[in-house]
Order: sequence, then structure tokens, then C-alpha cells
Amino acid sequence: MKSYEYLIAGGGMAAAAAVKGIRELDPDGSIAVVCEEPDPPYDRPPLSKSLWKGKPLDAVWMDTAGAELALGRTVAALRPASHSLLRDDGEEIGYGKLLIATGGSPRRLGFAGGAIIYLRNLGDYRELRRRCETADRFLVVGGGLVASEIAAALAMNRKKATMLFPGEGIDGRLLPREFSLRLNDFYRSKGIELFPGESLASLEARGGEYIVGTSTGREIETQAVVAGLGIEPKLDFAASAGLRIDDGIVVGPRLETSYPDVFAAGDVASFYCSALGKRIRPEHEDNALAMGLVAGRNMAGATESYDRIPYFYSDLFELGYEAVGELDPGMETVVDWKIPDEKAVAYYLGGGRVRGVLLWNAPKRVEAARELVAAEGPFSAEELVGRI
Repeated sequence: MKSYEYLIAGGGMAAAAAVKGIRELDPDGSIAVVCEEPDPPYDRPPLSKSLWKGKPLDAVWMDTAGAELALGRTVAALRPASHSLLRDDGEEIGYGKLLIATGGSPRRLGFAGGAIIYLRNLGDYRELRRRCETADRFLVVGGGLVASEIAAALAMNRKKATMLFPGEGIDGRLLPREFSLRLNDFYRSKGIELFPGESLASLEARGGEYIVGTSTGREIETQAVVAGLGIEPKLDFAASAGLRIDDGIVVGPRLETSYPDVFAAGDVASFYCSALGKRIRPEHEDNALAMGLVAGRNMAGATESYDRIPYFYSDLFELGYEAVGELDPGMETVVDWKIPDEKAVAYYLGGGRVRGVLLWNAPKRVEAARELVAAEGPFSAEELVGRI
């Protein structure tokens, strides 16, 4: 049985960051990475953002120099008692320290075949680009972060985009209602047709196109269907091995799982965030990179705690926003317009504390927002106006 000092299951951003973290403390230890995708680790956000604005594909690759990559391979079973795992090709591999960074799989609609593109990985991006060579009309299913970015990307590339989503407004599960409805109007001004309050009920290929039936009985003709519906963490082999699971793989402050020498990081890991007072499992670039780095360093002998307040961002045409902490429009929200109808900071309040901050066209204020979310308070709505 071949064995490595450090073994990483998963080939995404957290895995690449972990390689970097290991190498910061151990320049010589053997590292192997089991990558499900046929591509080596890459930066994922450009798939729905900057690659559509002219960024070259070669710019997305992440540095994993010094690590042995097994591409197109998955983990079939974890055997923590023997410090080994079994790959899908039947090869058993030993480890000194293991990191589980398997990420997530896109949520799918109940339609067979390859009619729907679920934009999650580089292969999906390549397929969408291929469709763009012959198709001009696209239906985007979903109204969340990825779906809104896909629709904007297609429109910026002179494609007719239509959005179909069950909520009232774009990003309605994150943004205060007034911002979500503003996005609706903004997207319509960019030529994107919206069907809020509807979901996909049927899908039929007909004459080289697709006829989509909606939950209200509407029919939409399109040349391609793209979906951005979020992800489900890949927990199968971790759960089968008996690791503690609570939404994701439960990790301690140093990112260890419930088994010795087994760590977890990225989209699949659930950690306790003291500022929010609960376990969270962020699915964003900032968390994957920071968490992967700490996990790698701790695998190589460091004893660092991870307690990061989550952050993510979105680019939608010329509009951009950043979000820190917990964004729940059901909370009390305080909106502070810096420039009317253009630039604002929105605060999400719960229990007298700031639980989240939305920076709407207000860049370079993430660290100030993090400090505010970490502050104990209490804060009143009046105190927050002008705070950031």
C-alpha cells in the first residue's frame, strides 16, 4: 500500500490552499491529492464572473507544486482505523494526516439527460461556452447568487437571458426586500426577462430547442437551460466511516474531525463561529482558501484555531456587492444610503448585535464590517447609520 505523510481528498480551492499551508511548515513531506475532476485545482468564482469579462482561462489555475495529483479519481471508502482510504479504482492509500475537502455537488432538478447545464465546475463552464457558440437564447433556473451571475454573464456576452425562480426577487434569500426588487428592475433594464414566483415543471426537446413548462402553466421556448440551485456537501464516505456529521463534517477549533489525524475544510466542513454563536458551513471562496490554509498548517504541526466570520461577494454587470456575516432578510435591517439609489450599507440585526453587513457598491470595507459583526453590542438602529 502506497502511503503519504499528507493525503487530501478533494481537488478544489480548499485543497490547493491546504497544500500551500503544509508547505509553509513542511517543505519536504509527501503530499497526494485525490481530485474528482479531470482538471487540477483552480479558482472557482471566475466560472460565473471574470471568465465572462475577458479573463484568460490560464489565470484560474492554483499552485499545487510538490503535490502528487490523482485526477479523475474519487474516494470509495475511508478506513480511519488503518489510516487509509480506498479509491474508486480499488487502490488503497495510506496517510499520516488526511484532509477531507470534497466540496459539494449541485442540486439538480428531476429531469433526465443532459438538457440542463448545472454550472459548478470547469467542465460545466466549457459546456456552457460551447453552447454559446450556436445558441442565443438561454433560460437560467434559480434566483440566487450563481444563477444571477450566470444570467448577467450571458447578457454581457450578447445572449438573450431569461430567469425563472420561485421567490419574489433576485437573491431574495439574502438581500433586504428593497434591494432584491431593485435587482429585478436592474436586470430588466439590461434586457433580461424575469419570471419570479415560478418554477420549472416540465422540459421537452422539440425541433432543436427546449419547451419549458412552468408551475403556472406558462411555456417558454429556449435553446439552452442553465441551473444554479446551490450545492449539497459531499458527505457519503465521511458519514459511512462514522465521522460526526451535522449539516457538514463537524470540526473542532483546529479543524480536526471526530477521528484522530483526519481534518476537514471548505464547503464540506461545519465549524463554530463565535461571533455568530453557532455552527456554520460557508460555501464561498474566502472560507475555502482561509480554512484550507489553516487546515494544511495544522496538519503539518501548527495549533491554530479557525474562527473566521464568513464573507462573499458578487459581480453583476457594473454593480457589485460584498456580504459579511449572516444575511437573513427576515431579521431587522437598517439601510444607510451613502449615495441615493447607488451606494449603501445595510445592517442585519439580531438580539442587539449586528449579525451581518451588506456592502452595496461600497467596496474596501469588509474588515470594518467583520469588526462590527464581532462586536458584542448592543446596537440600536440609530447608532448604525454612518457606522461604516
